[in-house]
Amino acid sequence: MYIYRKLISLLIALSLSYGLYSQGCSDAGFCTMGAMKPSQEFNKNIPIKLRSVTVGFYEGQSNTSAIIRAGILDFGFSIGGQYDLQVKVPYMYIDGNFGSNSGIGDISLSLTKNLITKPEFDILGTLGAKIPTNRSNITVPGRDAVFPMYYQTSLGTYDMVAGASFINKKWLISVGYQQPLIHQNENTFDASVDSWSWYEGGMSYVREHDVGRNLRRGTDVMMRFERNFRMSRLTFNVGLLPIYRITKDQALNEDNEYEKLEGTTGLALSALFGLNYKFNVFSGLNLIYGQRITDREFNPDGLTRKHVISLNYTYNF
Repeated sequence: MYIYRKLISLLIALSLSYGLYSQGCSDAGFCTMGAMKPSQEFNKNIPIKLRSVTVGFYEGQSNTSAIIRAGILDFGFSIGGQYDLQVKVPYMYIDGNFGSNSGIGDISLSLTKNLITKPEFDILGTLGAKIPTNRSNITVPGRDAVFPMYYQTSLGTYDMVAGASFINKKWLISVGYQQPLIHQNENTFDASVDSWSWYEGGMSYVREHDVGRNLRRGTDVMMRFERNFRMSRLTFNVGLLPIYRITKDQALNEDNEYEKLEGTTGLALSALFGLNYKFNVFSGLNLIYGQRITDREFNPDGLTRKHVISLNYTYNF
């Protein structure tokens, strides 16, 4: 099979995915796993490779002062010539009015198989998982104040991911499903407690998103529509990334019981723009910009991104 290079591209990743590139993918990240990855190549003339490594840089702007940055290592392995294993490890750095936080982010694992191979198109299928690297309860250095969710390096939940994609020379169309298996994180951020009395800045936004304590995220469904314009070494692409949360988030109320949160279902839509340049058959650069178009009515964790940009270098062995 001559499929491997189309499985090697960008990280969310933003998303995920997060869910790229609004709430749900730049952090949850499943939009950039396996068959759902952006900017996949359709080329029948490149032989299968044993291994690939992608080094990437991601930056996202939150609705507050916080800037979220990540350095990402993305490893690709071929298994038996039939499966592709992707292992994605981000190192997160968040900086804003509350200070800064950094550490290894959630690890993504995905196994992809080419389900149908035709001269005109391929169809891929993916199963995967997101593995948390901490309890999403990191505190401000030197204080007892717990960072809000958008300052955390991990979502704090184990997630199952499934997806598929259709690829030809002009189009990439993919669908994905993300289901938290262990639903709740262990974040205990509370803007009203005395541990935040030291902070003299504005707290209005975080108080509006102060119901994420031990949050149980809902289920996300995503699609990616990407139109590619290919030249010998250079490829442009434009697309849309709709992510729909089909079940409501749940949070603890004053009686310490879970209740469903209104306004947490619905559509988050982003526009995508990409540029790919191949130096040779072994390496290339990939640049992607995502711009939020619309978002859900209410995001209890405050993880919405206004826009994101990512730059990635891939080397194939």
